[in-house]
Amino acid sequence: MKWTDIDDIAIALQEGHPDVDPRKIRFTDLHRWVTELEDFDDLPERSGEKILEAIQAAWIDEVS
Repeated sequence: MKWTDIDDIAIALQEGHPDVDPRKIRFTDLHRWVTELEDFDDLPERSGEKILEAIQAAWIDEVS
């Protein structure tokens, strides 16, 4: 997975952290969790606030 695989990342985060409310997560934690995903293969510094916001929004949609 790359940073641009927003929906796949959101699904993986929901599966890996089912008890977490994605509306309340800090971006520092979100960034770390994404880079720790088993299938994630991109440079950590390639992310930015817009990408993290998109991942968070997709994760929120996933839980709704």
